[in-house]
Amino acid sequence: MSWKKEIDELKKREKLAEEMGGSEKLKKQKQNNRLNIRERIEKLLDDDSFHEIGKIAGKSQYTASGDLEHFTPANFIVGRGTINEKNIVIGGDDFTVRGGAADASIREKQIMAEQMANELQIPLIRLIEGTGGGGSVKSIDTESRTYIPANPGWEWVVDNLSKIPVIALGLGPVAGLGAARLVTSHFSIMVKNISQLFVAGPPVVKRLGQDLTKEELGGSEIHSKNGAVDIFVESEEEAFEVARKILSYLPQSVYELPPRGKITDDPKRKDDWLLEAIPKDRRKIYKMRKIINTLVDKKSFLEVGENYGQSIITGLARIDGWPVALLAGDPYYYGGGWTADSSNKVTRFIDIAETFHLPVINLVDNPGFLIGLQSEKQATIRHGARALAAVYQATVPWCSVIIRKVFGVAGAAHMNASRYHYRFAWPSGDWGSLPVEGGIEAAYKSDLEKSNNPELLIKQIEEKMEKVRSPFRTAESFIAEEIIDPRDTRKYLSEFVNLTSKLRKSGKTKFGLRP
Repeated sequence: MSWKKEIDELKKREKLAEEMGGSEKLKKQKQNNRLNIRERIEKLLDDDSFHEIGKIAGKSQYTASGDLEHFTPANFIVGRGTINEKNIVIGGDDFTVRGGAADASIREKQIMAEQMANELQIPLIRLIEGTGGGGSVKSIDTESRTYIPANPGWEWVVDNLSKIPVIALGLGPVAGLGAARLVTSHFSIMVKNISQLFVAGPPVVKRLGQDLTKEELGGSEIHSKNGAVDIFVESEEEAFEVARKILSYLPQSVYELPPRGKITDDPKRKDDWLLEAIPKDRRKIYKMRKIINTLVDKKSFLEVGENYGQSIITGLARIDGWPVALLAGDPYYYGGGWTADSSNKVTRFIDIAETFHLPVINLVDNPGFLIGLQSEKQATIRHGARALAAVYQATVPWCSVIIRKVFGVAGAAHMNASRYHYRFAWPSGDWGSLPVEGGIEAAYKSDLEKSNNPELLIKQIEEKMEKVRSPFRTAESFIAEEIIDPRDTRKYLSEFVNLTSKLRKSGKTKFGLRP
């Protein structure tokens, strides 16, 4: 009366599933310097924490007597596990079985991964390679029909953006539906020289007369600069490390608050070099990232979108152990002025901070929107206005530190002016409706036209303006509330995150994040 025979059959099928696409396909995967899906899951999750679901799902062939003759596992693996002892859902493509294409997939496994994470309210990690369950011309032959395109289960994909952290890793060539799954996430990661992203790969694009390699069509040189993917790393192991680090800053779902980490750094630490961080010559630039890494907890800053919209720096960090979303102007690019790309970068990052209840710290150096013909062609004001709206819609605690420039409409976007101004300014602060250097000729046009020596007049006006542009003049009118010693900035930021920690509210935001 034992069920041993059936259990033996189960073990047999599980063993066949572990063979994936077979020894030759696994060998080829290794030759391409890529891990297989089971190796990836093992390296990413805590040891022995993976609980696989649907392991024996696949396509089978049977003998006339009904015995199993051949078994090909589904090319998508799904299950639960833990990262740093916190529960997550993980789903990954098996490229060794038909390159992850639809004709070898069981789409219900992908849908279950999304739904499981959604209903259990725990983070989801996607490991994507190939078409990610997308279309394959071969399916027309195997199914003897075509179909009207649809994306079953996409409602879970969209809803997850407003409920749980979603991290997607592109770990090889990623096309079609796989590409859509990669970018429809809060944080996307790719590996340089191993991962590529495209709507359609080189064989399809070649029909357009574009004969390109995978790297030329969709490598990091393209997607690290266009904003499609957030983070590029050097190896799969680094991709896993970054994914784990991202999760450490985030709650399990929007129904919780981001947890405070270990306190590893003195909240009142001072660095004397900050007194000289900003050159007195306003035409000279400085390294904002060095300032960031001094102000946040040591080694806690994780930059997102480094090569996209480069006049603004975005990333996750900790202050006195508390996770924060950090924005900062980078004077190395357009003097920190906002472009169409950097405006979109700001909008998306603020929406992520709002979704996961992360306080925002903004280190401000913004001379305004980029001006000129190219800026107008890119509709910078449209994208900039969206960024300004995102700032004003944000409800999370917000602190701005004015490092240098604050000018014009873009400068005004450094915080919501209608909220309590939790704001500090360094003595290097320089602000106004527009920079003095660029506004004199417009404001004094008639005087300059009448002058016998317009260059001398400009110099005299500049000298006069220089005396009144001091931030201390602004502070006299209580328009700059607090001018601080730069060395005390970390102390004040630590006060900010501790004082406002109780103001964070869990739950869904008014609208979900759009990719």
